[in-house]
Parts: sequence; C-alpha cells; structure tokens
Amino acid sequence: MEDRLAAVKGMNDVLPPESGRLGRFLEVGRRLLVAHGYREIVTPIAEYTALFSRAVGEVTDLVEKEMYTFPDRDGRSLSLRPEGTAGAVRAYVQHAVHKAEPVTKWFYAGPMFRHERQQRGRYRQFHQIGAEVFGIAEPGVDAEMITMLVDLLSALGVPQARARVSSLGCAGCRPFFRERLTSFLRPRAADLCEDCRRRLDQNPLRLLDCKKEICATTRAGAPSTLDVLCAACRAHLDAVVADLAALSVPHQLDGTLVRGLDYYTRTAFEVHSDAAELGTQNTLVGGGRYDGLVEELGGPSVPAIGFAMGVERALLAIPAEPPPAAVDVFLVALGEPARRWAAARARSLRAAGLRVDLDHRGGSPKRQFRRADGLGARLVILVGDDELSRGTAALKDLRSGEQQELPQDALLAEISRRLSG
Repeated sequence: MEDRLAAVKGMNDVLPPESGRLGRFLEVGRRLLVAHGYREIVTPIAEYTALFSRAVGEVTDLVEKEMYTFPDRDGRSLSLRPEGTAGAVRAYVQHAVHKAEPVTKWFYAGPMFRHERQQRGRYRQFHQIGAEVFGIAEPGVDAEMITMLVDLLSALGVPQARARVSSLGCAGCRPFFRERLTSFLRPRAADLCEDCRRRLDQNPLRLLDCKKEICATTRAGAPSTLDVLCAACRAHLDAVVADLAALSVPHQLDGTLVRGLDYYTRTAFEVHSDAAELGTQNTLVGGGRYDGLVEELGGPSVPAIGFAMGVERALLAIPAEPPPAAVDVFLVALGEPARRWAAARARSLRAAGLRVDLDHRGGSPKRQFRRADGLGARLVILVGDDELSRGTAALKDLRSGEQQELPQDALLAEISRRLSG
C-alpha cells in the first residue's frame, strides 16, 4: 500500500473555523498587551542549544527530554525554541537594549516546539503568547502583570480565572529552602520516580513540579518556600499580594508553587480556571521574576519578569461560538461581462475595507447563492446583462430577504448602512 503523507505527530494542522478562534485569541491578547505599553518582538524559531541549557537549566525536563535538537551544516547544535523568554533575553543582551531605554516591555506570539506526550490541548508544536518586562524591580509590576492576565482570560470568556502566587526567594534565602527540602525528601527517595531520585541532589526544586502521582504523594507535607524567605523577599511578596487585593484580583498564596524552569527568582505565579474542559490540570498561564537571567546570559544586572501562555490549552476553556462570517458581501455575476464587472467592483469594495468574494467558476444563480450562504455573507450583489445595460445592480440582504435595485454608484453607501445597522 502506498504510504500516505500526514502531519508530524503532535504538529497539527489548524483549519477553519478553529484557525479563526486561534487568530481572534491572539488578536485580543495583542490588543491588551499594547494597551499596557508592550511592543512586539519577533525572535528566530531556532536558537543555539547552549542558550536554553544556560537559561532554562540542564537538569530540567525541557532540556533533558523535550527539545528538538539537531546539528546544522556547520556542526553547531541548534534547537527549535521550546519557550520564548530565553530568546527574548538573548535579543535584549545582544542588542544592548538597556543602553537605549531604562525600561523595556516586550511581547511575542508564535509557535513553540516540545517533544512531550501529546494530549488534549498540549501539542508538540503549539502557539504561545508571552511578555517580558526588563528594568523594574518593584513589586507593582508583578501585580500589574498578574492582573492583566486575569483580565485577559476574563475578556475571552474563561470562567473563574484566579491566580496562585508564591515566592522562590533570592540567591540569599533559596539555599536554605533547598537544604530543608532535600533533608525532607532524601529519606523518602525510594518512593520517588527515577527522574526525581536523580534530581534530588542536583535540582531538588524540580521535584515540586513533578506531575507523577507517586511523587505528589511522597512530597505531601514538604517545607514551603514561604517559611524561609529573607526579609526583603518577604516584603516583596507581601507588597504583590497587597496590590492584588487592592485591585480585587482573585488570588491565593501557595508555598508549594514552583515553575518548571530554573531562571525564576522571587515572585512565581500561575493563573487557573475551573472550566470543566481542563480537568485537574487547570493551569492556563504561568510566569514570574528572573532577576538574574540577563546577567547570566552576558548582560548587565537588570531585573525582569515575564509570563507565557499556551494558546491551544487556553482555547479549551473558552466557550465555543458559531464561526463568524468569512465575507460581508458576495457578488453573483451572470455572464462573462458581468463577471468582469464583478471582479472590478470586488476590488473597489475591498479597498473600502469590506470582506468580499465572488465565484469565478460562474454557474447558475442558485449555485452562486449557495456559495454566498456557505461563506456567511450578509449581502449579495446580483448583476447580469440587464443590470449592466441600465447601470444598476441588485442588492439582496440575506438576513431580511429584502432585495432592491440600485444605481451602481450608490452600492457602497447602502452596503455600509446595512452592515452598520
């Protein structure tokens, strides 16, 4: 049997109308981010592998198991980007952006790649929207970012969006938590999964992020990051929480919350929803501070905070709506002279900002009206030899069924009136 070509496993085609939902989600996200002063950055899909090893951490699932890594023709190891922060920080450092502006607010949107187990809403190629703020150490921006995300999900119709907030401490207090956590888990090592046993001494915080049930049970009662925060980290967290309360943002403190990447410091957060489609894994967006990452990648000491949201996962929590119409106006032409007139009129209507289509195959009026109906057109312009000879065209409103013959130069005004009504 001849082999049948198909998409790579986990890298799915996104067809209409789902592609429209994806586009609308990104449009709403971009609009909200721009309203908060963010500007868009576009980074390469592939980066040198060393960037992710240094930024994300070698002892993480992302680097150890999930990256698409390959040598280029020069023998350099490249990886498809599994997340957006590392590339954004690399661009910030490479172009010395800190010299031109004291505060930088960027956002990005595009495909990411992770070779992980495929499940509903989680794919090996997926879309992510995220943002980074460089140059602000104060906790007010942490609360603003969390608030913005709750507002975004609410605007998209996600039910009961709420935040979980924690602090991972700083270089001064985190070692105390690491020591406490290691002491708690080492006597229980036999009950951990193989990966967690291996990471117990190398990177014990990753054990708090393991999703396997055996590890979740074993770490029950583990120390909280909140118990060992230094005075400065505690004050920072308290200020974030106070701001969220003042902004009436639903939130809770959770000392067991960690993020899956090594660069996070101080504030860590996730936003959840109770949408039934998400099941128990109801996290839609996560992020936090990474005040040391810019310096780690060769830049100056610049505080930073960011977030990332998997779009396909978030779409599961958004109530489905009927797909919007593909066009506003459809032209039905009877005969070759009418088809040429319709092509020219479609061009002028599109220049006026309308979505317009026509059937170049021609055919009976019934067939062309069926095509208009399939595209969800509100209005149809019907023209044949008689209309051309009189300099008119028939305009039919498919919603009301009303049809009228108009001078051709009056079409645009009447179409605009009906579409705005």
